Amino acid sequence: MILGIETSCDETAAAVVTASGEIRANVVSSQADLHARYGGVVPEVASRRHLELVSPVVREALAEAEATLDDVDTVAVTQGPGLVGALLVGLSAAKALAWARRLPLVPVDHLHGHVASLYIGSDSVEPPFLCLLASGGHTLLLDVTEHSGYRVLGTSMDDAAGEAFDKGARLLGLGYPGGAALDRLALDGDPEAYAFPVARMPGLDFSFSGLKTALVYAVRELDPAELERRRADLAASYQRAIVRALVERTRAAAEELGSERVAVVGGVAANSELRASLPDAALAPLPLCTDNAAMIASAARYVALVPFPDYLGLDAYATAA
Repeated sequence: MILGIETSCDETAAAVVTASGEIRANVVSSQADLHARYGGVVPEVASRRHLELVSPVVREALAEAEATLDDVDTVAVTQGPGLVGALLVGLSAAKALAWARRLPLVPVDHLHGHVASLYIGSDSVEPPFLCLLASGGHTLLLDVTEHSGYRVLGTSMDDAAGEAFDKGARLLGLGYPGGAALDRLALDGDPEAYAFPVARMPGLDFSFSGLKTALVYAVRELDPAELERRRADLAASYQRAIVRALVERTRAAAEELGSERVAVVGGVAANSELRASLPDAALAPLPLCTDNAAMIASAARYVALVPFPDYLGLDAYATAA
């Protein structure tokens, strides 16, 4: 069995996954309420909270899996990208657990983990496929030809799609995290009420900063009463522009590659309009869209392990190479 640990941002997570991809336990402790007062994740606060939670979360995952550390064959952990302080908490915990048991350790790239969320369970997706990875920190189009990696086709030149959702939600007074709240509000609005721009970038890249600026101006032009009346329309129109950008680029990439299969992963993959707009796509299961440790353990099945004790010198990294 593989014990996975994930602490790249504001979720402290641990999971137990078998070599065949069966999830025995997947425990996630979110810090969303802790960071809501600040309107976003505070790295130092996140790191300190991870320190408090990582051991209890690992214990809970083992208990849920009806296992002990004696049953664990490999420890997997997110090495990056993410908040370095947060990553170091998980990496240090994983090193300690692996070293104490003389076990191998598998350092996993967080983005590979999101893709590997498709490799779990009876409905697992087999490469090759085109993958849209849309989360709070990244927006990527990936050519996935094997389980062990992928080729980047396009990325965001500024904000990630999830970041655009969260910033839009704050502008509309929905708080943090706002992606899910904006999605719910948009259900009551008219997505054609506002003609927000969809950036046309060269190649297969994305841009969402202009869209965010357009929402800023739209909000400024309304008095408080009118803003309250039009809030749902603004949310629906703003969401429609983000989803259009994601879907249009994904379809363009699929046509360019001649790809017959498309998959969507990451936190934004939980968005209802995006899921409806790509009805034929393979979608990450909702519990595995946001950051979790099951996807890290899943990816570890296809990454070279580091034998004891060579992993003691491993460091975290903030950005992808």
